[in-house]
This record gives sequence, structure tokens and C-alpha cells, in this order.
Amino acid sequence: MKKITVVGSGYVGLANATMLAKHNEVTILDIDGDRVEKINNRISPLIDANIIDSFEKDKLNLVATTDKRKAYANPDWVIIATPTDYCTETNYFNTKTVEDCIAEAMWNHVDWDKSETNIVIKSTIPIGFVDSLNNDRVFFSPEFLREGSALRDCLRPERIVVGNQDQAGVDWVELMYDSIIQNFPMPPVTYCGNREAESVKLFANGYLAMRVAFFNELDTFAEFHKLDTKQIIEGVVGDSRIGKHYCNPSFGYGGYCFPKDTKQLLANYKENRIPNRLISSVVYSNDIRMDHIANQILHNNPKIVGIHRLIMKSGSDNFRSSAIQGIIERLTPHCKVIIHEPEFGFDGEFMNCVVESDLNKFKKLSDVIVTNRMEKCLNDVKDKVYTRDVFGDN
Repeated sequence: MKKITVVGSGYVGLANATMLAKHNEVTILDIDGDRVEKINNRISPLIDANIIDSFEKDKLNLVATTDKRKAYANPDWVIIATPTDYCTETNYFNTKTVEDCIAEAMWNHVDWDKSETNIVIKSTIPIGFVDSLNNDRVFFSPEFLREGSALRDCLRPERIVVGNQDQAGVDWVELMYDSIIQNFPMPPVTYCGNREAESVKLFANGYLAMRVAFFNELDTFAEFHKLDTKQIIEGVVGDSRIGKHYCNPSFGYGGYCFPKDTKQLLANYKENRIPNRLISSVVYSNDIRMDHIANQILHNNPKIVGIHRLIMKSGSDNFRSSAIQGIIERLTPHCKVIIHEPEFGFDGEFMNCVVESDLNKFKKLSDVIVTNRMEKCLNDVKDKVYTRDVFGDN
């Protein structure tokens, strides 16, 4: 049994902590006292069915705290899963939280120099970040989790990438192997340098963003020519080399990872003047997709546009940087926008738009209802709905 400190209780931190707490002593460190209290009372602060289920049924050796000295008291591992938002001023990830965590772990540790504690970064970071720290006890191991199924993805990883080719990397993989579901094939492991591991994360998300952009542009073409998008997509993805994942049109890629990771990847190209066209085109394609969607919504001059849900997908409560917010920004100069988002749980304002919690009132007020993903609760007002979801309930 290892003593592990996980810094951050977002999807990445909480999922990893829950997984590891079945066989290890895990402490979550977070600055949010409310989240800490919920975790200690086994109430998940996030919507993730597997985490909620584990909190209810599993015997977890898990505590949460806001006390840094308690959290950093001689752990075997420190896992950093804090936010690294993209800074538009510097065109780089803001890694301050990660840097602060590393410094605090070393400062608060009883005897850092004599310990064998290793720090594993799970937060997404720019290429070259770990090497710039010049600390051989810090390495990067990227996560590939999906919001809403983060714990499931932890327990059944498709691969493990470790930015450490020494004994610490081997020990980290053993820790993972001891914690994941055992009656499934063990995932392949890539031992590599930190720069390679950092690149894996950005290029993996860059590829997925490119795929989203591709099918969105296919949909734009079909919409202009009054073609059946679903029929075209079904014909295209029937090729096993292409596959059926990430093919449902949307208002653009959004969420916490894709927008910032593609911009960071592009920044790494520009910084070193590396020739590229594809990466920059993916970022540009996402912007013009949102322009197109907004123009289509405004085509019939609606007075009130209703936005149904801000979240990225069902089974999640996160709407941070969701694509629909880019649509709202483009609509508000031209018409009134109201929002229905049950996750708010109150009436008020968001992005200077009225939040209407009463769904029936929301439907009546809206001339057009915009939804990224169709839901059954909108079936009675289908004639008002604008969506590009071709595989949903519509």
C-alpha cells in the first residue's frame, strides 16, 4: 500500500484518487472547502456515474483536505491534476498552479532531500515544460479521460504513457497495473522522454479536434447543398480505416481540452517556425464553423433565441469552454438570447443572458431553440429546434 497525494479534485484528480484509494492511502488536496467536505462525506462533487457508484459501494481509503502540510506529509507519490488554462496574452498554457504545487510539495515535505517521493504531472502542459524544471523527480504521464466516464477510463485505460524511462517510471506503471481492472487485457505501455509524453497528449487531442472539424465541414457542405448529412456520414465511416467515432456534427469542438490543446500545439509550431498547415487549419475551421452556425440561426431574424443546455455532452455537468458559448457570443449582438441549463438550478444571468429554469416557459419564449445535442424533452417543439445532431433523438 502506497501513500499518495492527489492535488486537484476535478475529473482527472478525483477519478485517479478514487481508483487508487481502493488499494492505497490517498489524500486529495484542494483549495475548495465545499468540495473537500463533499468528498469526505462520500458525495461526488462531479457528475460521473462510476465515481458516484464507487463512493456509495466501495471501501475507499480516501480523505480530502485543504491543509497543505497534512497533504504533503511524506507521500510516496504526488499527483498534480490542477487546471492549466490557455493564456491568450502569452499564447501558452498557464502552468503557475503546477509550478506552485511542485514548490509547495518540496517545501512542506518533512525531508524532501532524503525522501523517495516522485511527482507525476497529469495536468496538460506545453512541450518542454518538465525539462525546464530540471528536477529528475518530476515526470509527466498524460491522461486520456472523458468527462462523465473519467473513472471508467482510469480503470480500463487503452494505453499508458510515461515520461520516465528509469525505475520511477516502472514503479508508476506497477502502481497503475495494481489499480486498474484485472480481468481485462493489460494496456500497452510507452516509456519515453517527457517531451515525447507531452507531445503525445497534445497531438492526440489535436487529432481528435481535427476529426471533429472534418465532420463539421462535411455537415456544412451538406447543409448548403441540402444533402442528407447522416447518409453521407454513414457511408464514409463504414470504412474500417475511418471508423464510426467522433463523427456526429456539432457546433464546434469545445470543452476543457480541445480548444486549449490545439492552440498550444499551434503555438509550439509557431514558436519554432515549424512549417504547418493542418494544425492551424483545425483552429481556423472551428472558428468559421461557429460563424456559420450563428449565421444559420439568425437567417430568419428571430427576436429571442433559446439556448438549450450549455454542457458539452450528456452524463457531464461541465460546460467550461463549451462550443455553444462561442455561438452565444456571436448571437447576442443581433438578438436576445435566453438560456435553459438545469445544472444552474436557479434563475439569473450567464454571459449577460437571462437563465430561465422553467423549461416550459423557456420553450414558449424562444422563437428558435438551439441545442448542440437533441433531447427527448424537445420533441414537442421540434419545429423550433435548430441542431446539427444527426444521430440523436431527432
